[in-house]
Amino acid sequence: MKFSYNWLNSFFKEDLPQPEKLAEKLMMHFFEVEGVEKKGDDFLLDIDILPSRASDCFSHLGVAGEIAVILEKKVNFPEIESDDGDLESVKVEVENNQLCPRYVLRVIDGIKVGETPEFIKKRLEICGLQSVNNIVDITNYVMLEMGQPLHSFDGEKIAEDKIIVRNAEPGEKIETLDDDKYKLDESVLVIADEEKPIGIAGIKGGKGSEVEEETSLIYLEAANFEAKTIRRTSKKLKLRTDASARFEQGLDPELAEKASKRAAQLFEEYAGGKTVGRVDFYPQKRKPGKLKLSLSNLKSVLGTDIDKARVKSILKRLRLNPKVENDSVKVTVPTGRNDLQLEEDLIEEVGRVYGYENIDPKVPRAALTGPETNYDIFWEDRARDVFKSLGYNEVYNYSFINVKTKKLFGFNDNLIEMENPVSKEYQFLRPSLIPGLIKNVKDNEKKFRNINIFEIGKVFGKENEEKRKLSGLKTTDFRDLKGDMDVLLERLGVGKASYKTIENKKSFWSRELAEVKVKQETVGLVGKISKDFLKGMKIESQIFLFQIDMDQLAALASEKKQYERISRFPTAVRDLSALVPKRINYEEFVSVAENAGGELLVDVDLFDLYEGEKIPEEKKNFGIRLFFQAEDKTLSKEEINELLEKIISTLEKKSGWEVRKK
Repeated sequence: MKFSYNWLNSFFKEDLPQPEKLAEKLMMHFFEVEGVEKKGDDFLLDIDILPSRASDCFSHLGVAGEIAVILEKKVNFPEIESDDGDLESVKVEVENNQLCPRYVLRVIDGIKVGETPEFIKKRLEICGLQSVNNIVDITNYVMLEMGQPLHSFDGEKIAEDKIIVRNAEPGEKIETLDDDKYKLDESVLVIADEEKPIGIAGIKGGKGSEVEEETSLIYLEAANFEAKTIRRTSKKLKLRTDASARFEQGLDPELAEKASKRAAQLFEEYAGGKTVGRVDFYPQKRKPGKLKLSLSNLKSVLGTDIDKARVKSILKRLRLNPKVENDSVKVTVPTGRNDLQLEEDLIEEVGRVYGYENIDPKVPRAALTGPETNYDIFWEDRARDVFKSLGYNEVYNYSFINVKTKKLFGFNDNLIEMENPVSKEYQFLRPSLIPGLIKNVKDNEKKFRNINIFEIGKVFGKENEEKRKLSGLKTTDFRDLKGDMDVLLERLGVGKASYKTIENKKSFWSRELAEVKVKQETVGLVGKISKDFLKGMKIESQIFLFQIDMDQLAALASEKKQYERISRFPTAVRDLSALVPKRINYEEFVSVAENAGGELLVDVDLFDLYEGEKIPEEKKNFGIRLFFQAEDKTLSKEEINELLEKIISTLEKKSGWEVRKK
């Protein structure tokens, strides 16, 4: 909002600081000054007045009051004298005092419309308003000076000498002073006489009642309107004026009479008029508010101890009439300070006037306690981090499947069916993450050579059972997938897993299917998707897939790390293949090898599981990699061979087991 520096200066006996210095003061203690511009012998200050202070600072007097508080000066308010009596010859009727809490109508006779005094013209022009005539200019001048919009009607054009404040009739029309026509509805508040609307309340005057050159009798309106009504009407009609900009922020009803008196005084001085009397509709007088400021709270919030006398002085300059009582100060809040509602508002006022730059910065002292860890989310995030570090991409699939998917994957009839599915594609809640992941491969295998994806989400069973699952797949080989599973379990602090071959119970799994067991507890599955199943889905890639129960995994996971010394001596690696009966699972096979190898056999990895050509029908082949290492020395070739021979000998003692020789 634009303010004249010379005009602001006129309210003080002593000159204000230079415009740039004044702008700095205002920015430190009031609001941001967006610009200072020289205009002839004056300066224009563009101050960003926030809506919270619109009720008392959308005016030169309001800003002058703030300057007086900051600089500890006294404002010379215009002297206004008036002994106007009440009028009975003119009537004011307000149909809804909630929409119009106050309406002051002052009647001024003997007006002579003419030129405006030069000083008023200058002040209007620097604030962006063009001079029209002395009557219009004086009402605009008082608005800029005091913040109260005013409007002058030609009294001789008002039917039956009666002003009515009412809601418009549906379809009622009005033509405004700038020749625009508007069709109104009952939500629009209008000023009317007995015949027609003569103005849109708080926004714009109407054609037909305007002041003209021959006008001698003026009805001067100074009213207070509900902010929401003016804002709504202004938006609906797409009509925004200086008046509506003020009314829609909420003005002080007490300002109406003061501004009306001030305008009447200027009319008498510069337009030759004489006030006949006034009508003041003000059924529910607004009362000043009461607040209490605790000095201990003031110190706690601002972080500094301001002397009690200094606090009282600041509140007195803010015209809050402070009264100190022990550790608190009681204040009376003026009706124009809509922003002062809470004790914290008073603390902010004291702080800004005192000067935040005068408050020494201190590091706050408090017990900082972190939020309680949600371990469900914590371990999900840890699992995500692990798989992302291993080159996987996370996917998010819909939690629904259709009838076709249900039959294809052999899901039973215990699925939860939606009562009102969005479409047939979303008929059932998913019992597994696997269908979505396999579909992801089908949709993307043409674009990517290798696909590594995972998903964490809920699956749904009978009786509204919900479980969190972690599933993922690779299109490379089983060994990679198993290695990734081992990394996951290790980084989550679960420990080593064992893999037990199980019988395939679902058509989409191949024979290469194993349970993932941790501490004798089954936490998931890992295996290969059947070639025939993939062929039926027209998928060319081979798919190795795992599924983990996230709830079980979270229960076994631990943040604790146990230190294990890393041997500084090298590891020796040997490969071994053996034919075993089909009924023998991997867990049993590895257990025999590990027992035979003893402490120097530090790890065993499966690198091949094969059934088919060149292998007897009743047997399968395990290929394992053996890792030998000592903590105190480098193992010799002879020692390693001795350990290997012991393992081979132990394996071949089992009935039907045969270690394959190259």
